[in-house]
Amino acid sequence: MAIKGHNHKTGELNNATKILTSLTAGAIAGALAKTTIAPLDRTKINFQIGKNPYSTRKALKFLKQTYKQEGFIALWRGNSATMARIVPYAAIQFTAHEEWKKVLGVDGSRGKESPKKLFLAGSLAGVTSQSLTYPLDLARARMAVTKKIEYATLREVFVKVYKEEGLRAFYKGYISTIAGVIPYAGVSFFTYDTLKQIYKDKFEEKYSGFYPLVSLFMGACAGMLGQTSSYPLDIIRRRMQTDTQGRYPTIKATILYMHRTEGLWRALYKGLSMNWIKGPIAVGISYATYDNTKESLRAFLIDKQNKKISVEKPV
Repeated sequence: MAIKGHNHKTGELNNATKILTSLTAGAIAGALAKTTIAPLDRTKINFQIGKNPYSTRKALKFLKQTYKQEGFIALWRGNSATMARIVPYAAIQFTAHEEWKKVLGVDGSRGKESPKKLFLAGSLAGVTSQSLTYPLDLARARMAVTKKIEYATLREVFVKVYKEEGLRAFYKGYISTIAGVIPYAGVSFFTYDTLKQIYKDKFEEKYSGFYPLVSLFMGACAGMLGQTSSYPLDIIRRRMQTDTQGRYPTIKATILYMHRTEGLWRALYKGLSMNWIKGPIAVGISYATYDNTKESLRAFLIDKQNKKISVEKPV
């Protein structure tokens, strides 16, 4: 009797089942990571789009005021939109990364990996997932910077934006986003894969397995480098996404407005210190959860297959 999704001879999962486990692990990883840092994310977005200079004291004050005025749950305002986006986004991104690595021949099956191709695989994974989920990212940003009375639900964001600004508004800031995703995802995945390979080369004989804390640390390093490399473009896309007054119609107009009103370099790196806190936490949790969930799922399915085969074998 054949077991769907498995290979009897090798005890390995077929490609369709591998993709399914990647999608599942990616969705869990993204949801857990983003929920953990949602209050910090909301704070960062508010400073990114405003004129007030960022400081840790002001960020803490924002969190405290939000808690006092709107309640504890308000700290996670916009998280429903985040989940609606991050679950498919992370699932697609991690799975696309595995598939792009296969296409480019840097999935570990052909010996020594090319750094350029590892970077390209990460960038392409980021572009793939961002392109497919961008309107949800815009909706999440709108919800994060407004009061509940303006956008009560995710559906209301889509209806209101479509009626008042048109279909094109759902892709406001898309070019700057993709320009930022290329270095961010490329650097992030490249760093993580490189650190994983170094760890395996140095410690594979000494330690069996890839410990969650190790992957958490590697993911944190990858997140810090990736987000620092793309942060100015993240600022620009947030301004464009949340613009309802026509101040930021293009990337050039956004840069010029920021330069006139705030000073360009200060505005482009506003809130970066918070990103150095939340970014490594989020990316570390995401990568560690993905790797360990994926391996656990695959090990469970292979074990289940092998047990079924042994039961079905004629004595």
